[in-house]
Amino acid sequence: MNGPVSLGIDLGTSELKAILMDTEGAVLAHAGVRLSVSRRHSGWSEQTPEDWWQACLQALGQLRRHEAFARVACIGLSGQMHGAVLLGDDNRVLYPAILWDDSRAVAEAEQLGSAFADVTGSLPMAGLTAPKLLWLQRHAPDVFKAIDCVLSPKDYLRLRLSGERISEMSDAAGTLWLDVARREWFAPMLHATGLTPAQMPRLVEGGAPSARVTASGLGFSADVVIGGGGGDNPVAAVGIGAINAGDGFITLGTSAAIVAITDHAAGNPASAVHSFCHALPERWYTMGAMLAGASCLRWVTQLTGTADEQTLLDQVQAQLPITQAVPLNTPLFLPYLAGERTPHNDPLLRGGFMNLGHDCTPAMLGYAVMEGVGFGLLDALRAVQSAGANVGACALVGGGARSEYWAQLLANILQREIHTLHGSELSACIGAAKLGLLAVGQGEELLAKGMPVKARYLPDESQQPVLEARYVQFRGLLRAAQALRS
Repeated sequence: MNGPVSLGIDLGTSELKAILMDTEGAVLAHAGVRLSVSRRHSGWSEQTPEDWWQACLQALGQLRRHEAFARVACIGLSGQMHGAVLLGDDNRVLYPAILWDDSRAVAEAEQLGSAFADVTGSLPMAGLTAPKLLWLQRHAPDVFKAIDCVLSPKDYLRLRLSGERISEMSDAAGTLWLDVARREWFAPMLHATGLTPAQMPRLVEGGAPSARVTASGLGFSADVVIGGGGGDNPVAAVGIGAINAGDGFITLGTSAAIVAITDHAAGNPASAVHSFCHALPERWYTMGAMLAGASCLRWVTQLTGTADEQTLLDQVQAQLPITQAVPLNTPLFLPYLAGERTPHNDPLLRGGFMNLGHDCTPAMLGYAVMEGVGFGLLDALRAVQSAGANVGACALVGGGARSEYWAQLLANILQREIHTLHGSELSACIGAAKLGLLAVGQGEELLAKGMPVKARYLPDESQQPVLEARYVQFRGLLRAAQALRS
């Protein structure tokens, strides 16, 4: 086949991924480059935008070996949301990018208050972009005065590819500066953080053309179009075909979230439920977010000195088979290693184990971590339902979806069918590539095309009494954790 090819790039927190995809939706090649996070102070989380660009160049270098690279006609972008990339008037980066899980702006989020929450779709939270700028105004005034534009992370890659300062509705919604229902910058919230609409990038929809590649030496042919793209969760939704009201999915990556697609802006700010713009026009999504997801399993694997996550999962299955209810006195885990968003809105909340004994094993800790993340998602699910969103059977995407044990445990905890998908680890890249095709007038038929189901997991009703009792215990530990917050 010699038709056009779309390049989908997903800038994650721990990895930049890129794919080549044809107009039939087939992935022809993929590449990945790992990224690291700087935590130079407690609660801080930063990356250097230049590192993203170098990772992008490395990924493009890997893909150039494939013959399809010469046929790239369009690029779609996806990326971690809520980051703040600060540019001077010469497009120079003024400060390290402050990421979504950075908690330095707690006081500033409280200062902003809830007056505009119904317009912006969310309560001010330290992880969202706007409070970070208020923090900079207070703690780094010279940097703040030099700001000419604030970009989201994936939009920095667009800047390097095209020289254009452009964003789109879904990432803009995650800044807290957007009127989510009207899909335009909201001047009162910008003014509340010392900024003006002139310091914001131009906005397009996710599948609209945004710019053309002008960077030299990348190996592209002339006139490659860059689509608007979107934030990682909405673009992953496009990748798996979750584009209509009632569609839902769970993402279990570094963070975790439960997402329900809606045909109108529908949040519940009081319960820390977000209403954000989808990456497609006239669509929104309601989301309950956790700040730590599969990263909790990576953490406990390292903590216990286990060789790798799969080895720990094998130990869990051997000691606590998924077909049997665990003993009620199995350790419990609060998954707040990076604080929590939905429903507690507390970035200073911290996690912990409870009910440990001399007989406790790494397998028991591994189970407690997976169950604790599941209970956190149950908290988020109930909050999303309180916003009026309908959540039925859910696809499970992200690195955590590789574990059949975890998928079944989530089905048992959430009392819903959970299904995994073939290729879901590339869902954000695939969604980005789809949006790239839309930007050149192709691929409309791919939007409704989801990914083939890999496996379905139905709730095991026999385990419900024990899990309900353990969830009550889990909820009962919250007050103790809140009493210890720093």
